Amino acid sequence: MKRFATPALVLGAFALTAPAFAGGYSEPVVEQPAIAPAPVAIMADTDWTGGYAGATLGYGWGDDALDDADDMTYGVFGGYNYDFGQFVLGGELEYLGSDIETGDSELEDMTRLKLRAGYDAGPALIYGVVGAAYANADINGVSYDDTGYTYGLGVDYAVTDSVNVGAELLQNEFDGFDDSGSDLSATTLGARVSFKF
Repeated sequence: MKRFATPALVLGAFALTAPAFAGGYSEPVVEQPAIAPAPVAIMADTDWTGGYAGATLGYGWGDDALDDADDMTYGVFGGYNYDFGQFVLGGELEYLGSDIETGDSELEDMTRLKLRAGYDAGPALIYGVVGAAYANADINGVSYDDTGYTYGLGVDYAVTDSVNVGAELLQNEFDGFDDSGSDLSATTLGARVSFKF
């Protein structure tokens, strides 16, 4: 009787635990690590403080003594900005060559001294311009030069920390141009690229 008792107990214990093995072997579940979303690139505020120099290429339209005149403009410029936070103030000197002509009248070139004030919109600087302009022109075949004023709007965009691209639309007015008996005015639109240093 004792010989059958031990095997019977072992078989009974196996029978009680059998349901636990009834489903067979289950592979352990390995949780995949959560993948964090890629960080969104946020453009840091651009610091516009510093000097810069660059070149411009554009187009111009004349009026008054240059009525119906239009053609290419090209030039170089340099200036300095100071960034107060959201407000930027700066000054710029620009030399602009011109092919704006009609008949015997031609705007040869302009030198402009500009005050620029604008809004720091991160990578963009949106600004207004007021300033003085000095122009050389031929009116009906006679050479004249005089000082007038310029005003308008512009925008610069920081491509990198040191390279900016932009555009500027300016109106240039010369009343009673060098006692020539005529007013002279021209509108210029220029694409610009500059390097900050």
